[in-house]
Amino acid sequence: MSTLTKPNHIGRKISRIRELRDMKQEALAQALGTNQQAVSALENSETISDEKLIEVAKALGVSVEALKNFSEEAAINYFNNFTDSSAGTFNNHCTFNPLDKLMESVEENKKLYERLLQAEKDKIEYLEKLLKGN
Repeated sequence: MSTLTKPNHIGRKISRIRELRDMKQEALAQALGTNQQAVSALENSETISDEKLIEVAKALGVSVEALKNFSEEAAINYFNNFTDSSAGTFNNHCTFNPLDKLMESVEENKKLYERLLQAEKDKIEYLEKLLKGN
């Protein structure tokens, strides 16, 4: 059966929210202190006790109301509206130029290489002195 015929199937809602949070059943199981098979059974359940629902909501980082009221359409609309309404106002307030940071790291790498090269030269010089001394 699809979620269209059973809109209040709480297990499917849990499954979908878990997937949207990019969480595997094993990770949710670990957060709940159970195993993957128990999570699979939970996600196939039409109803879940309020106590268990509170645990699951906490493990998923959402509210119990979010679990109960979740719908795929609402999530899609939320993200579409978020993107549409913020397209002109969202700015990445970067306080530095990324290219400047890149060039700083290149310069630091050059200096590190020069110090390493000098250390190797010093080592060779020391070893040559040791060989001449013998």
